[in-house]
Amino acid sequence: MSSVATTMSVIPTAANISLRRRFTDRLMTGLAILTVILVLLPLVAIFGYLVYRGIGSINWAFFVETPKPVGEEGGGMANAIVGSAFILGIASVIGVPFGVGAGIYMAEFGRNRFGSAIRFTADVLNGVPSIVIGIVAYAIVVLYQKHFSALAGGVALAIMMVPTISRTTEEMLLLVPQALREAAYGLGIPRWRTTLSITLRTATSGVITGIMLAFARVAGETAPLLFTAFGNQYWNMNASQPTAALPLQIYVYANSPYDDWHRQAWAGSLVLIVLIVGAVAAVRYVVRRGTLGA
Repeated sequence: MSSVATTMSVIPTAANISLRRRFTDRLMTGLAILTVILVLLPLVAIFGYLVYRGIGSINWAFFVETPKPVGEEGGGMANAIVGSAFILGIASVIGVPFGVGAGIYMAEFGRNRFGSAIRFTADVLNGVPSIVIGIVAYAIVVLYQKHFSALAGGVALAIMMVPTISRTTEEMLLLVPQALREAAYGLGIPRWRTTLSITLRTATSGVITGIMLAFARVAGETAPLLFTAFGNQYWNMNASQPTAALPLQIYVYANSPYDDWHRQAWAGSLVLIVLIVGAVAAVRYVVRRGTLGA
């Protein structure tokens, strides 16, 4: 009887187990919430400081006027805002089809050495400094054209977009259940049609999310544009000519000795962040509503 009593005293009761589980659950939940707060705190601090420094310089002239000559106060960054949209549009036209196509190949047909080489190249390219990509775009576009241009800037940003889009597209397509592909094959649908009409459509939300991540990454890049788009103080919608961009204008104003330009640099930084967040949020909202496919 004494041995039985000793054994029973060692075995934890259901109440003790339940208490320990509740304590562990709350502890882990608290740690998870703490890590989320630590991740979001720098973002909130940066955005709050941008609002504090930049909101006072944002007015109607900032969005509709071009920069004033040196020494004159006022003016705006309208040409830079439009130029950024122009360059990003060129980059998206070039980079998105290549990135999505590479991702489709790696997920559906790339289980071979060639697919592994593409996958390795995309991973390496993701870690290449943006200034190096700018120099490459300078060598293959600017030197060929013999002048800076919006096209060169778009090519540089497209090169940066491709690896992110391709790897995200591959991962999203791999999440699509194999049963959907087998059902399509059983109905006699060709493999290419199955990939485009069923597999890719099922993963549309994830693929578009990857595209927007790549878009947000390159939207604020300055170094590649220094070697390619170069900047412009006037309006320009010619892809073969130097073009203003918001990151370039912010860089120039931040390095200037003029207080008014410093204030506009803070305002431009705030506008850039708001435009990026707004574009990403809008696309995610449209995708979630199902307008662009399931």
